[in-house]
Amino acid sequence: MSLAGKSTIITGAAGGIGYACAERFVKEGARVIIADVDVENGEAAAKRLCDGGGDVHFLQTDTGCKTDIEALVAYTVETFGRVDVLINNAAVLRMASFLDISEEDFDDTVRVNLKGYFLCGQAVARQMVAQGDGGAIINMSSVQAVLSVPTIAPYVICKGGVNQLTTSMSIELATENIRVNAIGPGTILTEMAKSLLSDEAARHKVLSRTPIGRCGEPEEIAAIAAFLAGEDSSYVTGQCIYADGGRLGLNYTVPVADNAGF
Repeated sequence: MSLAGKSTIITGAAGGIGYACAERFVKEGARVIIADVDVENGEAAAKRLCDGGGDVHFLQTDTGCKTDIEALVAYTVETFGRVDVLINNAAVLRMASFLDISEEDFDDTVRVNLKGYFLCGQAVARQMVAQGDGGAIINMSSVQAVLSVPTIAPYVICKGGVNQLTTSMSIELATENIRVNAIGPGTILTEMAKSLLSDEAARHKVLSRTPIGRCGEPEEIAAIAAFLAGEDSSYVTGQCIYADGGRLGLNYTVPVADNAGF
């Protein structure tokens, strides 16, 4: 298994893309810490993966809080002896018209979606430097880092920042043999996305800008994360891999069949 024994922290892994990454990494032989604010679902996720034979632990973590991040790294080292991989995935989404976005919602989004990535990345990188043999950090970005849609300005701003954070980290940490990359998903069928796309008009809008003709699955993003964490990507750093069904290259909408599936 390509990730056998790799000590991995995945933030926001109680569900969605983060959980899919945890599941894939366990299958690849990694040892995983699920870090999430959601205790109920986080503990359930860890138990489910452990019941399947994985070495998985849950730690309640607010990624926007420095002391929580320091405790997370310390817990991982105590549990597994080291940190080999970090997947920065925790995020929040506050939807409102640009004219109506509150300062509180803006600050909350930046705190988790950008500051949290910085805090986690810095703390884990320090541990990796102390270990002396490198590692891999993966930041979950989005097509919204370079595109935008109405009502999610704080989220879009943060994802643009995540791309630049990835670039900056990759340059500074290259001499320490720490590779830093990002993944930029398009519309992925998490539970949140499924609820939003239950409306037929919303479904058509999304598929009309997706040349491949369907939404992505969380497992498809997890496969990219496994690649970026392993030795097959040993010469890859500072990159954002966009898994978007062709959306970024599209400058028009495409027709959607009435019976088109997800």
